[in-house]
Amino acid sequence: MTTTAPRPVQDTSSVAAQIPESAQTIDSEDLLKGSRQLFITHRGSIYRLLETRNGKLILQK
Repeated sequence: MTTTAPRPVQDTSSVAAQIPESAQTIDSEDLLKGSRQLFITHRGSIYRLLETRNGKLILQK
């Protein structure tokens, strides 16, 4: 049986203050949709966005 540790609750108010109002923001959970990885095509290249076991994001080419 595999269990996942709950994600720590983070105060995002300081992060939100750094984002310009005109910037588009997307929650990582909306991108990953329950998966741990997704692939992004950008200008002819494929990138992999991976969520680690520690809840961090890694973008690989």
